[in-house]
Amino acid sequence: MAAKDGFPNWCLPGASGPRTVGKGANDRRSQTIHAVGWLRLRLKGFIHAQRLRKKVKGIADTGFLVAFANRNDFHHSWAVELALQVNEPLLTCEAVLAESAFHLQNVPAVLKLIDDGLVTDAFDFNSNLAHVALLAERYASRQPDLADLCLIRLSELNPHHYVITNDRKDFSIYRRNKREVIPLICPPLT
Repeated sequence: MAAKDGFPNWCLPGASGPRTVGKGANDRRSQTIHAVGWLRLRLKGFIHAQRLRKKVKGIADTGFLVAFANRNDFHHSWAVELALQVNEPLLTCEAVLAESAFHLQNVPAVLKLIDDGLVTDAFDFNSNLAHVALLAERYASRQPDLADLCLIRLSELNPHHYVITNDRKDFSIYRRNKREVIPLICPPLT
């Protein structure tokens, strides 16, 4: 695999364009949403261990899940390669799952990500409401969405997990526990 700027080719922008599932894409949905079924094979052990590099413990954001499930997404190859390194379900929240279903316009695909063990809903919103409200107040000038606030809190609760996101701009500003940088896994800059 040739590399450019230290990144393998699968990290670089390819011929596939930005997300194409959505309105008017119903007839292409079966061609576009594909990686979900592939995950079941990986979980059964068909992917050889030597292909795995560093094991990843993470918290999944919407961009990663959409990129993984949508082969036409700009970051699809990055997301699939990263999913190969996951050794336990990625933590996420209901807000991320809802956003992912909206962007993919495919609720069954998101449910399959949970069923196949790529992600798990690990956030109890009711018991974290006060913390999320404080985060919303702290970052009001950035107008964060609910999913981002829940992921910041999830990162506070799971300090050894990376947040897997393509939203480098916002997550490089957000802090957990007021001052700690949130460890991120993002696609390479292009």
